[in-house]
Amino acid sequence: MLLLDNKTSYSFKIDLLQKIANSLTNKDIELILVDDLKIKKINKEYRNIDKPTDVLSFPFKDTPGAILGIIVISLDQALMGAKRFGHSIDDEIALLFIHGILHLLGYDHEIDDGQMRKKEEEIIKKFNLPKSLIVRT
Repeated sequence: MLLLDNKTSYSFKIDLLQKIANSLTNKDIELILVDDLKIKKINKEYRNIDKPTDVLSFPFKDTPGAILGIIVISLDQALMGAKRFGHSIDDEIALLFIHGILHLLGYDHEIDDGQMRKKEEEIIKKFNLPKSLIVRT
C-alpha cells in the first residue's frame, strides 16, 4: 500500500503510483510531498547537500512487517520538471516516484552499469509515461 503524506496544497491522486508500486513490491511505501524549503532541509541533514533536490529515498531494513521505505518528492521541483520537459505535474511526480522506488529496491544509477536506467525505461513504457526521465542523464 502507498501511504501519502501531502505537506503541500496540491491535490494529488495516487492511483497510478499505487499501480506502479504494486507492480514492483508487495511492501508498503510512504510518499511525502513537500516544498523546496523542506526538501532542502532534509537533503542537508541526510546528505550534507545544501540545496533542494527533486526526490529523496530512504530505504528501511528488510525486516518482517517493515515498510520498504520513504520517498520524499519536492512539488516545487516537480512543477519545474513538468514545465521543462513539457508534460503534466502528475506525470512528473510519477517519474520521480519511479526513480525513488527503484532506489528503495536497491538500484543505484551512480554505481551500476545502466541497470537502473533500463528498469526505469521498462516501467515508463509499461505505464505509458513520458520518456524524459531516461534522457535526463
